[in-house]
Amino acid sequence: MLLTRERVLEEKPELLKQSLEDLEFQVFRMQENLKEIAKRWQVIGIEQTKEEKWVIVYLLDDGSSCKIMLNDCESAYRGMWDFSIQAKYEDPHTIHIGDIKGEENKGYGSICMNYLKNHAKSQNVQYIKGDLAERDWDHLDRLIHFYSKHDFHVHVDYDQKFGEIKWNPSY
Repeated sequence: MLLTRERVLEEKPELLKQSLEDLEFQVFRMQENLKEIAKRWQVIGIEQTKEEKWVIVYLLDDGSSCKIMLNDCESAYRGMWDFSIQAKYEDPHTIHIGDIKGEENKGYGSICMNYLKNHAKSQNVQYIKGDLAERDWDHLDRLIHFYSKHDFHVHVDYDQKFGEIKWNPSY
């Protein structure tokens, strides 16, 4: 566990030592992971999660689809992301989210969504859209909360078990 500056002042020296060792390990892992990830992908950022863990954010954009991926710095990169948002360009003005994959409640989704929105803006894409399908119904409340938190307009037809999300930076 990494300590915030305020907590460092309050903690015992052995906890500070452990925190510094954890940070040193994460930085070492980050360096190694960055080298490997940069061989195949475009690294677009390094962020800290809500649990104060470091992650590397990277992108694949081939003009017809884009994928924002994230890898944590606690484990070695083995060619596979820990979290991703996969999307396709519907047209020059719209990105359609096809799937969000990875562990929940770690802050990974928010980090990746912020990078997707920034990428959309940098590509002059005006909208990010997506669908809520019946397969999402077991976690619909969580999805509505997530998309609303990220300034998406969320429309849900509960009878048909279908929904749509839409983001426009002018909202």
